[in-house]
Amino acid sequence: MKCITFKNREINIAGHLYLPNEFDESKQYAALILATPGSSVKEQIGGIYAKKLARAGFVTLTFDPSYQGESGGEPRDLEEPSTRVEDIRCAVDNLMTQSFIDEARIGLIGICAGGGYAVNAALTDHRIKAISTVVATDIGRAFRQIIPMNDRLTLLAEIGKQRTAEARGASQRRDPWIPDSLKGAEAAGIDDPATLEAVTFYRESQYCHPNSTNRLLFTSFGHLLGFDALHLVPEFLIQPLEVIVGGRRGSTGQYESGETLYSLSPTTDKSFFEVDGAGHYDLYYKAQYVDQVIGERLVPFFSKHLVK
Repeated sequence: MKCITFKNREINIAGHLYLPNEFDESKQYAALILATPGSSVKEQIGGIYAKKLARAGFVTLTFDPSYQGESGGEPRDLEEPSTRVEDIRCAVDNLMTQSFIDEARIGLIGICAGGGYAVNAALTDHRIKAISTVVATDIGRAFRQIIPMNDRLTLLAEIGKQRTAEARGASQRRDPWIPDSLKGAEAAGIDDPATLEAVTFYRESQYCHPNSTNRLLFTSFGHLLGFDALHLVPEFLIQPLEVIVGGRRGSTGQYESGETLYSLSPTTDKSFFEVDGAGHYDLYYKAQYVDQVIGERLVPFFSKHLVK
């Protein structure tokens, strides 16, 4: 693994580039970019997939989004969909500068919110030759579905007040993405299984990472509520597509988002795969599910479509 940096305009993006066994810099390789979930850093889900896919012969790149992790940008903890999408395009730019990357063999994998961002990037960046999503969600649609209309309008009013206050010198507001602990979730009366699985993974497992702050800049909600990752899919998503979902549905809406993406895609070269028994967060890190997805779906899919 190599630590690299690349630019999204004036922001330094911190990435990890994973190389295949017996890597030879004089040769050219197919490359895969990993777009990670909201709140996640490169050492977590992206790293899990990137390491395994590099062992299968691909060069893989995962990175911290702008404003998060080891990447630069202010304000910190901002989740801005347009910037996250541009991060992916800039990752493609970086690969195009590497002599050992075959520019005609670039693939993209998006996980959770990274799935929506990946699809959105691929709409207008056709240097990306094939795309796969794993438990993809369109983060904008997800928030719009979770929050009732009247509450959305109230939230937008609160965002406006917060922006005004910050413009006048007030401190920035940051809220937790999820409870900071299972005890905190219990104290808050949260019993949704998917939320508790998220807390377990992000806050109380070996994958908890100090660069993942579990904080979301409050004004990010203004950007998120107005984002729709999929609305131009019928017009522009011409690449081969593989949609992977967990068979155990839950409150994240990943199964439904996958169905929507699959139905909207105009390409005839597409597949939909359900991982039997797996929930949303199982497909982040549990070896029996991740290895199945990589071995049975991702490696064959990208080997087929990123051929010389």
